[in-house]
Amino acid sequence: MAAAQATVEALDPNNASKGTLKIENTEKRDTLIASEKIYQQQWEQDRIFETDAPSTKEIPFGSISAEELRRKYPKFFGAMAYPYMNGTLHMGHAFTASKIEFSAGVARMQGKRTLFPQGYHCTGMPIKACADKLIREIEMFGQNFENCPTEEITNGEKDDEMPAPTQGTTKEDVTKFTAKKGKAAAKSVKMKYQFQIMLALGIPIEQIHNFADPQHWLEFFPPLCRRDMTAFGARIDWRRQMVTTDANPYYDSFVRWQMNRLYELGKIKFGKRYTVYSPKDGQACMDHDRQSGEGLGVQEYTALKLKVKEWPESAQRVLSGKLPANANVYFVPATLRPETMYGQTCCFVGPKVKYGIFKVTENEYFFVSSRAARNMAFQGIFSEWGVFPQVAELEGSEVVGTLVNAPLSVHQDVRILPMETVKPTKGTGVVTCVPSDSPDDYATILDLIKKSDYYGIKKEWAELEIIPIIETPSYGNLTAKFLVEKMKINSPKDTKQLAEAKDLAYKEGYYQGKMCFGDYKGKAVEEAKPLVRQQLIDANDAFNYAEPEGLVISRSADECVAGHLDQWFMNYGSQGDPAWQQQVLEHIDKDLQLYSAEAKNAFEQTIDWLGQWAATRSYGLGSRFPIDKQWLVESLSDSTIYHSYYTIAHLLHTDIFGVHKGPANVTPEQMTDEVWDYIFTRRDDIKSDIPLETLQTMRREFEYFYPIDVNISGKDLINNHLTFFLYIHLAIFPRSYWPKGVRVNGHLQLNGEKMSKSTGNFLTLNDAVAKFGSDATRVALADAGDGVEDANFEESVADTTILRLFELRKWCEEIVLEARLVSSSEEYVHARDNERVKNTDVIQRNGPKGFWDELFENELNGLVRETIQNLEAALYKSALKSGFYDFTSARDFYRSSCRAADIGMHQDFTRRYVELQALMLAPVAPHWAEYIWLEVLKKPTTIQNALFPAVPTPSPSLSAAREYIRTTSSAITSAEGAQQKRLAKGKLANFDPKQPKSLTVFCASAFPAWQDTCIELLRGAFDALSMNVDMKVLSREVGKAFGKAPEGKKAMPFVQGLKKRLEAGEEEEKVFGRELGFEEVAVLKEMVPGLRQTVMRCQRVEVVMVSEGGKKGQVVAGSGKGVEMGRAVEELPAVAEGAVPGGPTFHFENV
Repeated sequence: MAAAQATVEALDPNNASKGTLKIENTEKRDTLIASEKIYQQQWEQDRIFETDAPSTKEIPFGSISAEELRRKYPKFFGAMAYPYMNGTLHMGHAFTASKIEFSAGVARMQGKRTLFPQGYHCTGMPIKACADKLIREIEMFGQNFENCPTEEITNGEKDDEMPAPTQGTTKEDVTKFTAKKGKAAAKSVKMKYQFQIMLALGIPIEQIHNFADPQHWLEFFPPLCRRDMTAFGARIDWRRQMVTTDANPYYDSFVRWQMNRLYELGKIKFGKRYTVYSPKDGQACMDHDRQSGEGLGVQEYTALKLKVKEWPESAQRVLSGKLPANANVYFVPATLRPETMYGQTCCFVGPKVKYGIFKVTENEYFFVSSRAARNMAFQGIFSEWGVFPQVAELEGSEVVGTLVNAPLSVHQDVRILPMETVKPTKGTGVVTCVPSDSPDDYATILDLIKKSDYYGIKKEWAELEIIPIIETPSYGNLTAKFLVEKMKINSPKDTKQLAEAKDLAYKEGYYQGKMCFGDYKGKAVEEAKPLVRQQLIDANDAFNYAEPEGLVISRSADECVAGHLDQWFMNYGSQGDPAWQQQVLEHIDKDLQLYSAEAKNAFEQTIDWLGQWAATRSYGLGSRFPIDKQWLVESLSDSTIYHSYYTIAHLLHTDIFGVHKGPANVTPEQMTDEVWDYIFTRRDDIKSDIPLETLQTMRREFEYFYPIDVNISGKDLINNHLTFFLYIHLAIFPRSYWPKGVRVNGHLQLNGEKMSKSTGNFLTLNDAVAKFGSDATRVALADAGDGVEDANFEESVADTTILRLFELRKWCEEIVLEARLVSSSEEYVHARDNERVKNTDVIQRNGPKGFWDELFENELNGLVRETIQNLEAALYKSALKSGFYDFTSARDFYRSSCRAADIGMHQDFTRRYVELQALMLAPVAPHWAEYIWLEVLKKPTTIQNALFPAVPTPSPSLSAAREYIRTTSSAITSAEGAQQKRLAKGKLANFDPKQPKSLTVFCASAFPAWQDTCIELLRGAFDALSMNVDMKVLSREVGKAFGKAPEGKKAMPFVQGLKKRLEAGEEEEKVFGRELGFEEVAVLKEMVPGLRQTVMRCQRVEVVMVSEGGKKGQVVAGSGKGVEMGRAVEELPAVAEGAVPGGPTFHFENV
């Protein structure tokens, strides 16, 4: 078992995350996790998340419409794309799950009956392919792979000892895992076998053989998914869970019904079509069947037949005796622009590319790359399916100079010439040359003419006349020449510019061009292209050819081709069912909530290019295709409307396999197509041996919870699953049950890097919850981001959140459960200074509320409203800021203000804060919120059933006062800090911050007269209808008003500031009226105690009301030795002149 042991050491699942954050002191975390486990058990025991539609006993069936029922009893139904059961959930899954999980929490707090179900996707190739690999490996190496030689999985090279990969390091070869054996060097372990992958998943070696049975995967991984989601605290109704495939006969019946109805509707067709195909598997290879190349489709070409008329000597030597005398050999270039073939001047090959000559019929042979021949072998081009007999191999340089006949070309006979940029991985490796319209071809021709000796060709071979083929409005009738010269392209090696030029040429030619040569002269290119193509095919000068758009590798490690197959397919796209396509586009445009413009654009682009899609396969797990039972339903085609199955799954069965009947007491055989039609409102009459009351109960569940409110998934599934989800819903269900929303999220990075087991930067959901606890993990996921761009899970955020939650919980416990009440400031000071309390915050006031209480209450009201608004808009990062971080900041400010005033916090408002904080965090951190709700506040029932609080509209006056306090305090502390920095750098300062000092705050009751003048001028230049300011007029008027007066320099900046406020939408009267909304002196009086504590070594604070001009003033508030209320102050410092209402200035002075 040496090989297995080496793999175990190298692939210890713990190594996958060893580059992530390590937590050492876990006491606080463990305390939080202990509570989380208690509440998860309690929620499950109390069936908190099991949600049903209003019963037919509550609301008799048919007594009101489904729409009226939903209005009377608001509901929310959301789901995420069910995960594939070939492993455990990782943090990418968790990120997607968090979006629907938070949405469900919000919906519950809106008072809606909330349904969040979860199923398990098992259809398709991956599980079966892995199981089959294990069967082969057990045959080769034994049940526990004990006979696998170590050298089979190592490359024999020794690596130097390296530290574990961290957040900033990435291995070059991510398939290599290095086993570390103490200080000794270790051999690199190559991931060659399936049993190694199972070891990497943490499966013990002695259990791996069980996974050779595909059914075992279905039994093993779904319970782990439920375990992880439960530990995450997900609000899932687990009664509705199920596996796909015929392993669950109820779901199997559901899929067969779906296929039957789509076939009857003409949405499923049969015929020959191109599809990505795996020769090894013998079936179409769709997205979920792929190891790589997901999202790639088929590119169709016109393949031209350029008959060889004369070989050069170099080719004749290679071909001697390999071809029959009457053989017709054709160079076969593949083109996307058949309409330009009139202008062929030569044909290119890659001089260093290996080509083959392949036998098509007894006397017909094709010169192409072996990759192209392999593709053709599965398109009916060769005589035998999958066979492409090669009779010779040549290098491109050996055929340079060959004379060939070019169909349609005015030159008729052209030469084979070298082109160094030819790629054997694209097209056939043979490229026809049309220098009139292809910038690449034109640049290469110029290069060949210039360097004919270097390339070993005759110059005249490249000098054939370039004739105009297409007239364009922008580039004339020689598009390639125009663009190459305009973009200063000097060589075929200017690949970046050539790629841009090619794109411009194609778009201009296709959409704007007109044919100016040939049989279709005068026709638009868009119209002529298919006509020319068909003309070539009819003359046997061309044929259809296709290949995958890029490299596609199947789950069985097979390089896929484009096959031309008889198959069942979904009739998507403009070439299939254009009316269906348009229906989906209209739904996206008018009715579907997509949460971002980027998502909408992505859907529209996908629907524009998406074509017919294979609906069946012959290999894997799934349901039999009912129309042709030799086939299985393709994995993405049985996973489009499973959300509707969720609505009744709990009534059909009580286990994921449908072995045990559910409350409906029906068998799978009773679930006929007609029954499914009735349940899903496709018919109102039904003949069935199922009791009508049971049928009505199932239909009620569907009618109530449908349409789905939001389906959530990663953005990569727009290209298939999510688009199919829309197509099939619109085909199957009445309009009133079409989806209401789709939300997509970006991929999740971990600590700013791509998640990767090989670099040790990887976390499963189970790992994360074990490391940080559920709530801290959830908070970090909420903080990761809400858009379609890639998000980032920062472990440092989760780690910090543990401390935040623990300390806040402890504070809430003390403040509520250990409250020491006082009724006056004197009593507060006495208790604070004389009583032995761990935390002076527990000493709280009762009685009437004061200024700081009102300010705190008002700020909380504003934050609650902002948080609810963010939560309802699914902006969880913003909700976390307003409902957690800003909430804490508001508490801290209130606490420090009350401490400074020697009054203590008010019990009513501390308790209100605790309650509101629990409610605001309930969607994201429900366990923490539940603890506060039940154990601290002693509420009678779970917070999971609590509603969002109704709070008053924030007072503009108090909000303005709070902002004034914040900006004024910040300006004062910043000024003090600036002086400290000056001294630290050895510069002169206005005062020494470290020495005793006084602070004088200057405020004004009126604005300067020059500002009033500016406002009147601005009012005259402002157009209220257009919300514009004529700055030319205003600038001229300001100049006239102030001339060379010193205020003139301040006037325009002042006016610009007001202009920005107006253009930002601020109310006209507020800008021009300049009303503060609060009494400034009264607020400053309240601020004095706090300022005296905040400013270092502050002996005295005075507030001086300055008179017009800022030369004199009067003390209106203060604290400290020598403060004399009402004292007149003469000769104020220069900064006093800058004070305006709402904009105080200040002055420090050492005492």
